[in-house]
This record gives sequence, C-alpha cells and structure tokens, in this order.
Amino acid sequence: MKKTQGLIVFLFLFLSAVSSPALAQNAPLNEHQSIAQVFDHMVSGVEHEFVSAAEAMPDDKYSFAPINGEFKGVRNFAQQVKHVATVNYLVGSAILEEKPPIELNGENGPDSIKTKADIVKFLKDSFAYVHRAVGTINTGNQLNPVKSPFGEGMVTRLGLATLIVGHCFDHYGQMVEYLRMNGIIPPASRS
Repeated sequence: MKKTQGLIVFLFLFLSAVSSPALAQNAPLNEHQSIAQVFDHMVSGVEHEFVSAAEAMPDDKYSFAPINGEFKGVRNFAQQVKHVATVNYLVGSAILEEKPPIELNGENGPDSIKTKADIVKFLKDSFAYVHRAVGTINTGNQLNPVKSPFGEGMVTRLGLATLIVGHCFDHYGQMVEYLRMNGIIPPASRS
C-alpha cells in the first residue's frame, strides 16, 4: 500500500513538473528522462522560486514576523529560510545515507548563520546538496528503505525527494505572505 501511495505521489509530481513552468522551468520533456532527472528538474523549479523570494527580502526585514492576528510564535523570515535549508540538508543526507556535511543544530540551522548573505549562501549550498542527493535516485533504489531524518523509522528515497519539493513550497507560501506584508511583490508574481 505504501509503495502504491508513493508511486501515486511521484506520478502527481512528475505530471506537475511536466505541466508547471514553476517546477519544470519550461524544460522540454525528454521521453527518456531518469527518475533522478525528473527530480532534479522539480528541485530546480522550487529552488528558483525559493531562492528568488529569499533574495527579494531586504536585509533589514529578515527578522520580520507577522504579529497581528494568530501569528504568535511563528518563524521570522530568516528562520523560514534557515529551516528550509536545514531540512534540505537533513533530507539530502538521508537520501545519500551519510552524515550532513555541516553541523545543523536541529531543524533550525546553525546559530552562527545570521546575516542575509550568510543565510542565502546556506540556502543555495543546501540546494546544491539536494541536487547531488536526488541525482543518486534510480529505479533500483527509489523504494529501498533508508533511515528517516526525523526520528525513528524508515522511509524511501522517493518519499524523501517528494518531501523536499512539498516542504519548500509550503514555506515558500509563507515567505510570499511575509514579502507582501512588507510591500514587496514576490519575484514570481512580477511581470
């Protein structure tokens, strides 16, 4: 049952990548693409949207978090970006079955990374690592169990690669709201 659900999610994301410019970056579909190439295209799409949004927020607004309404305790903009970069590293390392290449400090990222420039570099480096990780996924290992990066249990590489795209877009949506609350049109919405 889990394999069927994973295949359904994979097919949904694959079809989304084929039809969505944001995910596929208008790349023509090659009928002989590998699983790794499909995921690489999807990661490139979310990377483009996410990094552009991270770069669009001015340095002095990186500590912005909404306070009006039901926003108590939410991550500020910088924390959103660092969290996604950190999870990228966690998921990438699980796919590769190796220790993350840097000390991550849980899901919130290293305390030493504080400036916008450092956070954006951390983000870009995390996507480079994810590209390396999804590049190793193939038909022979996509459903093999690997240790979950989020506690006990086992997951599949296919599930983790799918998680990366969904997780990034979840936080991207929050970042778009933060940008708009500060009068900034997100790059993806500019004509």
